[in-house]
Amino acid sequence: MNRAPASPTKAFILSVLASAVLVACGGQSGTASVNDNDTQANTALNLAFEPNAPVSVGDTATDGLAWFNYRRQQIGLPPLTRNPLLDRAAQAHSDYQKLNNVITHEETPGAPGFTGAELGQRIAAAGYNFSARRFAYGEVISATSSTLGFAAAEDLITAIYHRFVIFEPTFSEVGGGTASVSGGYTYFTANMTANGLTQSLGRGGFVTFPTPGQQHVPANFFSDREIPDPVPERNEVGFPISVHADIASVLNVTAFTVRPRGGALLDVKLLTHASDADTPMSTAALVPLAPLAPATIFDVHFSGTIDGVAVSRNWSFTTR
Repeated sequence: MNRAPASPTKAFILSVLASAVLVACGGQSGTASVNDNDTQANTALNLAFEPNAPVSVGDTATDGLAWFNYRRQQIGLPPLTRNPLLDRAAQAHSDYQKLNNVITHEETPGAPGFTGAELGQRIAAAGYNFSARRFAYGEVISATSSTLGFAAAEDLITAIYHRFVIFEPTFSEVGGGTASVSGGYTYFTANMTANGLTQSLGRGGFVTFPTPGQQHVPANFFSDREIPDPVPERNEVGFPISVHADIASVLNVTAFTVRPRGGALLDVKLLTHASDADTPMSTAALVPLAPLAPATIFDVHFSGTIDGVAVSRNWSFTTR
C-alpha cells in the first residue's frame, strides 16, 4: 500500500511490515504479505525504568536497531548483527520513500530511487546474497515527524504484527537506514535476514513478551492504527502479550490466559495462525479487549505444543 504522509505537525507514524519469506531448494514455501501499520507515535519511554537501556547516539537508524537488540536480549534472543549491505538496502528504500513522498513496502519501476520492486530484489541489488538453501527475510518501516529512534522502535514492537518480525528468533543480521525531509518526516527502514534456518531456540523453545518480571509495561495499544487491524471491532485495547518460537516451527495453543493478580481472567482476542492468516505459524498473541489497569501485576499462563513438544509457562509482568 502506498500513502503520502499526513501533515508533519501530527507526530504521525505509518509503518509497513513484510512477513518473513521462507525459501528452500530454489522455490518458495509459505507466502509473502504486506501489513500496513498506521500508528500515532505515542510510545512514552522513560529510560529510568528500563534497566541497562542503550545510550542514544542521536542517529535514528542506529538508535532504532539498538533498541530492537535491547528488547531482543531482554527476552532471551541473540542480538542482530548489523550488516553494511543490509544497511545499503534499507538506506536506499528510505531514500526512495523520501523522493516519492510515500510510505511503502513496494517500489515502482521507473520511479526516482528505484532499486527493486520487493524486499528480496532490493537486498540482492545491494549485494547481499543468501548462501544457504533455506533462508528468511523481513522488513519493518516507519515514518514520523520525530527523529527519536528508540521511540520509533518501541512503537514498532508494540504493534503486534511488526513484533512478530522484530522478535523472530532465527533472524541474525539487520540493516537500517533513514532519510529525513527538512521540517517533515524521518523514514526509518529495517531489513532483517536469516541466512540459513538453523534453530535459534531449538525444538520446543520459545520466548515471551512482555518477559517474566518485566516492569513498566504499557497498559494499552490502539488497534485501529495497525493495518490489518488485529482487533477490528474496537480501537483502544490492552498491550499485546506474545509467544515466539523459531520461524520453521509450528506452535499450537492449548491455553493462553491473563489476569490481574488475584482477579478474574481478562477478555482477550487470541491470535494464532489457525484463526488469523497474518500471524505466523511459529507465534501466538493475546490482545486484551480493554486497556490494562495501571501499576498492576498481571499473571499469564501459556500451554501448548511446539513441533509436537508439550510446553507450558506461567509468568507475570507489571504495568506502568
